[in-house]
Amino acid sequence: MTEMSKTGEEFRDDRRRRQGLPADVIKRLTVIDPVRSWLAVAETVGLLAACIAAALIWWTPWVVAPAVIVIGLRQQACFVLAHDAAHYRMFQSRLLNDLVGRGVATVVGISMCTYRVVHRLHHNHLYGPEDPDIPLHGGYPRGRAYLFKKLARDLVGLTAPKTFAYFFGAPAINDDAGPGEGKGNRPLDDTSPELRAAARRDRWIVVAFHILAPIAAFTAGYGIEYLVLWVLPLVTVLQPVLRFRAICEHGAVEDYESPLTAARTNIAPWWIGWALFPHHVNYHVEHHLYPSIPHYNLPECHREMKQRGLLDQAEVRDLFDTARRVVADPVPS
Repeated sequence: MTEMSKTGEEFRDDRRRRQGLPADVIKRLTVIDPVRSWLAVAETVGLLAACIAAALIWWTPWVVAPAVIVIGLRQQACFVLAHDAAHYRMFQSRLLNDLVGRGVATVVGISMCTYRVVHRLHHNHLYGPEDPDIPLHGGYPRGRAYLFKKLARDLVGLTAPKTFAYFFGAPAINDDAGPGEGKGNRPLDDTSPELRAAARRDRWIVVAFHILAPIAAFTAGYGIEYLVLWVLPLVTVLQPVLRFRAICEHGAVEDYESPLTAARTNIAPWWIGWALFPHHVNYHVEHHLYPSIPHYNLPECHREMKQRGLLDQAEVRDLFDTARRVVADPVPS
């Protein structure tokens, strides 16, 4: 729990582990470095701006097509930065943390304050009946054909409305869910009134932005460019990446009783990590154990835990091993 949060706002450290890191190590790793936070924002926003500028200057398929792909991948990086802000981990100042977090979230169509309400429940009730994310990753493995069909629907934009509805507070729903796999849990009433009020206000700001942005773009004569370079990757490229990452983080696990085994850390080559797991989000076991650690300290947290043998029984896998598991045939019941 962070020192600035209170009951109904906190992300609780998951105590379902036999042994944890020493208190002095945790204290060191939870220190927020504003310079590293700003660098993460600058990296993401800067690359987005560079891709958009390049496509506007050289408006040809050879530039626009790769720009759309990279923009979609960096839009996911905005989601991850908003995730860190939802945990109060971007800046020590709550005002600055939420201002930056809401900024990077708003431009990609999500309400950071609403996501904070929902995401608390995922952390505080991981794989319990109150976990709102089970419909996103529960029930795997379901077979190669099932997953590829889902990813294909994502890629052509069919599932984008559900994605953005989730980030606006609607429960995630899996129409194919079996018994006990989750069909759409709604947030519990353990959220403070302040968080709920902030979420309501934030949703209206996001709606207003995405009404005004296309009006401004078309008025300035860049309407088609706005649709191609921002909306298209948002509803296509981004969608399968979000799904596959969520499945890699929690899908096809065998033991739900501990965050060591109900979450998964994925080790991948740097270029895949850059595309699929921006800002160290692949260290997911460590994040669930210590949500108060900012993203740039998660690699060190991983090393500290590994040196002490605290990850010996954890779901720490090579990404390709994870991929084989999540596309495997369903286990007969």
